[in-house]
Amino acid sequence: MNSSGTVSVELGLVLVAPEDTIVPLMASLHYTCRDPYAIKMAFHIGTDEPVEWTFARDLLKAALHSREGIGDVQAWPSATSGDLAAEGAEAAAGFDVLNIAMTSPFGHAEFQAAAEDVDDFLRRTYEVVPVGDESQYIDFDAELSELLSEA
Repeated sequence: MNSSGTVSVELGLVLVAPEDTIVPLMASLHYTCRDPYAIKMAFHIGTDEPVEWTFARDLLKAALHSREGIGDVQAWPSATSGDLAAEGAEAAAGFDVLNIAMTSPFGHAEFQAAAEDVDDFLRRTYEVVPVGDESQYIDFDAELSELLSEA
């Protein structure tokens, strides 16, 4: 267990560009017990600040087994992509690749990651906050006060 209550990892991804062009890039996955339901993914694209997305930890875990997500983030497993297979990725949950599609008002992007790497990251997050214990890590009074102050 991470004594700070956080788990971070650098993750190699490929961006699936138009006409199936593959563009390798790096992203950071970050988890903290202060926001126990969420995973933050930051893309380092050469600007001062990374592009950051937040999505549910449960979505990422379920997506290792089946297509998940109905909104801006969708994810699903598939067989090995050529680039990820070359990196020696082994199967996690019966699939080698986790596909992640993200949509915003600025466009759409689809990424592929080695399912084994994502599964390992998630396993480490569940060591910090086990499934079902998330609510024990939330200060509901502080969250309510913050929401009311924004209104």
